[in-house]
Amino acid sequence: MPDFADLFRRRDDDAPDLIAIDGTDRFLLDEAPHVHGDALRQPGEVAVVDDRYGVLTLGLITQYGASNIRVVQDSLIGERALEANAGTFGLRGFHHPDSLEEAFRNVRLVVLRLSKSHDRLDEIARAVARFAAPDVVLLCGGNVKYMNVSQNDVLRRSFGEVTASRGRGKSRLLIAQDPLQAQANRAAVTNPWPRSVHVDDLGMTLVAHGGVFGGTSLDRGTRVLLDVMDDAVPTARTIVDLGCGNGVIAAAAARRRPAVQVVATDVSRIAVESTRATAEANGVAHRVTVLRTDAGDELPAGSAQLVLCNPPFHADTTVTTDTAEAMFRNAATILQSGGELWCVWNSHLRYRPLLERAVGPTRQVTRTDRFTVTASRRA
Repeated sequence: MPDFADLFRRRDDDAPDLIAIDGTDRFLLDEAPHVHGDALRQPGEVAVVDDRYGVLTLGLITQYGASNIRVVQDSLIGERALEANAGTFGLRGFHHPDSLEEAFRNVRLVVLRLSKSHDRLDEIARAVARFAAPDVVLLCGGNVKYMNVSQNDVLRRSFGEVTASRGRGKSRLLIAQDPLQAQANRAAVTNPWPRSVHVDDLGMTLVAHGGVFGGTSLDRGTRVLLDVMDDAVPTARTIVDLGCGNGVIAAAAARRRPAVQVVATDVSRIAVESTRATAEANGVAHRVTVLRTDAGDELPAGSAQLVLCNPPFHADTTVTTDTAEAMFRNAATILQSGGELWCVWNSHLRYRPLLERAVGPTRQVTRTDRFTVTASRRA
């Protein structure tokens, strides 16, 4: 079995700034056997949620001999990193279930890396309480800087006992036990996910899983793009929504242009599921294909005449333009000659030089007090 310390080294030459492990990962791994060591010794009784680069999953395997771990990773990047690191060390003993029910059915220990989204935590916690074993322990860890007492309140909607650890370095743990589903004198934990809301001024229904960008509301930048996108390449036959989030752009494009095929992509599993549900709710699922890719990296070259994009500039709690730059490069590949990338972005980010270099000549379509929409033409 490999030296556990080897798992923490940087191993991805394409992502030199990627940090494989931090204090929160170590804290979770150190405490897992203390909160439910027996589950670690039984195949299939442990689940790991949002393991960023595979450290938690591989650590539980190498340190404690856990096997048949059920791994729920929203990000395709994290999923690929886990597979790559596991391959490097010749490790198996984990799989990715197709649903939260399959992920948590009868598990007894769930190790979760907290994100900034309370909705994501709520959907996961409710699923654990509904499907896991009555003695399940949900062990959550995060950076103290981004944690607050409202996360405890979210967990208490699904669990009878929630405690917080002492801080260790910059990290703290939350431990949830006694799922309300298992209490005979309490009503079963409800499942409000995905949520569905009708947006009257759009005449559309938005459907969202917990943590997806935009949720069931209309992001302000997206609204600015929706207001002008009818003028984008009227002759387009295939439109790509790059970074589809809750699916509002993809569904709106399909509704407004009955002759086009729309391909929607996102690195996030919950975004893919939300977009499929939004397309279905608006009667355009037969013309919206939804794919889980990293910034559209698996789409064929020259496959579209129009790409629509509202790129993120946050990766959870980190401000970054890396994802947007990757989207611009891939959009240039996806577009046919003469096709256009229509992009909305926060004006202070000054993306225009990047768009010029990555795609081609770029013009301003509209600008508000906060957002700019540009059209970049592929030569």
